[in-house]
Amino acid sequence: MEEERGRAWVPWLVTTLVTVLAGLVLYLSHRSTTRADAEAASASARASEAEAAKQQLEAKLAALEADRAKLTTEKDQLSTEKEQLSQTVQEQEAELARLKATYEDLQDKLKKEIAEGAIRLSQDGGRLQVDLVDKVLFDSGDASISARGQEVLTRLGGVLAKVDDKLIQVSGHTDDSPPTQKLQATFPTNWELSVARAVNVVRFLQEKAGVPAKRMLAAGYGDTRPLAANASPQGRARNRRIELLLIPELAARRNPTLAKAAPAKVVPAKATPVKGSPTKASAVKPAVGKKSVR
Repeated sequence: MEEERGRAWVPWLVTTLVTVLAGLVLYLSHRSTTRADAEAASASARASEAEAAKQQLEAKLAALEADRAKLTTEKDQLSTEKEQLSQTVQEQEAELARLKATYEDLQDKLKKEIAEGAIRLSQDGGRLQVDLVDKVLFDSGDASISARGQEVLTRLGGVLAKVDDKLIQVSGHTDDSPPTQKLQATFPTNWELSVARAVNVVRFLQEKAGVPAKRMLAAGYGDTRPLAANASPQGRARNRRIELLLIPELAARRNPTLAKAAPAKVVPAKATPVKGSPTKASAVKPAVGKKSVR
């Protein structure tokens, strides 16, 4: 009896053990699966972070490469600008050296007139100006170049003909004295006289001294730009003049207007011709008010 009773609990024990073992197996399997999922999720997160870091590094590398290319371009531009600036400086220094040589040559060729005060030389930066009082070149109230004027212009032209790197503006100026009735028939106003004198000087320099016409410009200012007051004979004498302005071609290329406040071109004025020379040269005259001349 006791033996049968002892055998009765064996199946129950076996069932319990099987159930416990099954539960343990399920628990261990679930735990393993959960751990695997967590590890997979962690690996995926690490992979995403690594990809994001990689993209950031690539973006930074691309930005650095762009900066490097920009700096290289800027360096090349600066190098080019430096070379151009150096070339410009060299050209300017060469121009100034040539201008100084021309200045000294003019001083030597015109030293008598300079000593007398009839001719003034001045240099401003890259420009050279020659002022000639009218009595050196013309008789009173006339635009024909006198014998003395032709001799002076021949010496002046000998220097200018050798200067092939400058433009030359020749401008005529008068005082404000009224004209005589006799002269009004030929020169009604100061404009006509100033333009005619400038044109005749240009023509003489071209035809007698060999200065190329393409390098010269004739202009007339009348009595609008006096150097001194017209209240005295000395002031009026100083205002009656011919100005020659030599402008380096490099400066002219940078500033196509040639000279400061250059007058506008209009129909050529009638000029009194140089004796023995045909009328060829054109004049330049500002279109402003008129005033008479002696």
